[in-house]
Amino acid sequence: MALKGIRVLEMAGLAPAPFCGMILSDFGASVIRVDRNGGNSLLSADKMARGKRSISVNLKDKKGQKIVQRLAATADVLIEPFRPGVMEKLNLGPEKLMSQNPSLIYARLSGYGQTGPFIKKAGHDINYVAMSGMLSMLGRKDQNPTPPINLVADFAGGGLTCAFGILISLFERTKSGQGQKIVDTSMVEGSAYVSSFIFKTQELPIWGRPRGQNWLDTGAHFYDTYKTKDGKWMAVGALEPQFYHKFMEGLLGHSDSDKFIDQFADFEEGKAQISKIFLTKTRAEWETIFDEFDACVTPVLEMEEAPCHALNKEREAFVQNEENGRWEPQPAPKLSRTPGTVSCCKDPEVGEHSIEVLEEMGLKMEEIQKLIQSGSVGVSANAAKL
Repeated sequence: MALKGIRVLEMAGLAPAPFCGMILSDFGASVIRVDRNGGNSLLSADKMARGKRSISVNLKDKKGQKIVQRLAATADVLIEPFRPGVMEKLNLGPEKLMSQNPSLIYARLSGYGQTGPFIKKAGHDINYVAMSGMLSMLGRKDQNPTPPINLVADFAGGGLTCAFGILISLFERTKSGQGQKIVDTSMVEGSAYVSSFIFKTQELPIWGRPRGQNWLDTGAHFYDTYKTKDGKWMAVGALEPQFYHKFMEGLLGHSDSDKFIDQFADFEEGKAQISKIFLTKTRAEWETIFDEFDACVTPVLEMEEAPCHALNKEREAFVQNEENGRWEPQPAPKLSRTPGTVSCCKDPEVGEHSIEVLEEMGLKMEEIQKLIQSGSVGVSANAAKL
């Protein structure tokens, strides 16, 4: 696998950092999640721990801090999701760890970045997307700005962007031999960066109108979703004239262009007419029709439907979780020679691998038992040996 041999320490958190660690794990990195001893109930919500191992450590304890320092001394990457200053208070900041391991890639993933007036402020995806300028663009006509679940900041601008920063730092290290004191991933800046196209195309005719009235933000009738007779939905992305022509052919059942709905006339009138037509047939019927037309028209699949669709089945885009039977996306993109794989869908329990990791560090069982008894290290109920 592409990242085989890369050792990663992931300080336990929620959403962005676990996703970043999962990406690295899926492509072969050995990822150890450092959980806080004492059982953080929030960690039960972290469902992106597949393929990782967990060691539970009391980070406020000097012995616990020394364990993380020793782990970092042989690691290639450390991922931390805390507000600026937290790791320094725990004696685990980049100055401390890189004095022992100058080749360490120290990745810091936060909402507002490591500098500036907001470094101490709390926030969530909605706040970061708002501060990037992108939330103002999202939503339908005459409605409030609509947050896009938590995809833009947490996962695209956060976890994925951080993984990209780590990978380019690892590549640069092959030439310089040096680590990176900080990979400063701000979810505000990441959200803006993945939205570069929107910032750079404001002069084009696809924008220029208020929110929800433009070509790509549900303002146009040729780029929207439509309800079908059975209460399901079809997605239409017939942006270019050639695709719009095919869309009209499939929708109206003939190729008489005189009866086509004008692509760039009244968007609202176009939507009204198209909505009525889509309601005359079921989604399955429309799927059958548009299978014959290259018109950028597809069904809106429910989450439980997507893994079973022919496209995703043939490409093996999803894998079934061995614990709960739910479908999960496979690693992407697909590499021809060293693809990512889901080696294990089981998420580790907090402290499940504490003993195993400490043994790999060279500690004897007597030392490990003392650390556990003192509360410096925790183990899960199912941890082996003790």
